[in-house]
Amino acid sequence: MEESAEFMHLVLNSIEEHIAVIDVSGVICFVNQSWLNFGDENQCLSNQNWTEMNYLNICDQASSAGDDFGHQAGAGIRKVISGQINSYSLEYPCHSDEEHRWFIMHVSPFEFNKANYFVITHQDVTERKLAELAVKELVRLDGLTDIYNRRAFDEFLQQEWVLCLTLQQPISLAVIDLDHFKQLNDSYGHLAGDDCLKQIAQRLKKLSDSPRFWCARYGGEEFALIMGNTDVVAAKQVCDEFTEQIHRLNIPNIDSPVKPYITASIGLAEVRPTDQSNAVNLLNQADTLLYTAKEKGRNRIEISCQTPDLEWNQVSVI
Repeated sequence: MEESAEFMHLVLNSIEEHIAVIDVSGVICFVNQSWLNFGDENQCLSNQNWTEMNYLNICDQASSAGDDFGHQAGAGIRKVISGQINSYSLEYPCHSDEEHRWFIMHVSPFEFNKANYFVITHQDVTERKLAELAVKELVRLDGLTDIYNRRAFDEFLQQEWVLCLTLQQPISLAVIDLDHFKQLNDSYGHLAGDDCLKQIAQRLKKLSDSPRFWCARYGGEEFALIMGNTDVVAAKQVCDEFTEQIHRLNIPNIDSPVKPYITASIGLAEVRPTDQSNAVNLLNQADTLLYTAKEKGRNRIEISCQTPDLEWNQVSVI
């Protein structure tokens, strides 16, 4: 029984890890049921197409789109195929719109009928990774507001940029400034100012409860919200809800020339990443829009999105 092809096929299909076998050129010869299921659930290729694909080409395509993990995977597999190393492992993120996920890819060779083949496994290590991140998270949090700090913001913006570039998805960024926050501190004291920042941060945190959304304290009274796989229309709805929640808080700011309560100005920019653009351009545009909102009287949102020829097109002023 142990020697039968049917028996071994059943064994492989019962394994939770995603398994594929490639030949020396990278062509996929076999995938197990877990691999097929993951592909279907994540809108990858249909079942019958996997064994027609070249796995190395898939890695190269991801690498060309700016995915460093695709580059590392392709380079590691080639080293195993050439005999430079006996095996290769790589931990990488594979987030969806619903959850954060991490996997470890492992590559090892074997010989069958005098031909060389290579087993590629992908093991889900999300549970372990989340536990590790929970510890590291402490240094990424702003001590006052308990949301991410500027250092974490920079990391997440670059991470989300690369993911949106790879998947050809839009990314939106909102930079938020509390209007005349100094007047609030002067009128009510710094403890009241700290309490205001905490309340604002918690409202923003609730609105960013998504694996592709990241909120951070960007500066003293400035906040930022990264929205992956989100176009300007959906991002505007999030910002509208946020400003409405700020108004409902009704935090007094009697000396503000805008309103007798705290308000916010927002610069919102959206782009579809390309090889000719970068995350810094997006951040600079959101900053510029924020400055415009403040120049035009505050308590408003200035919005623009980037056209395919890399020109910024202002689509709305609110």
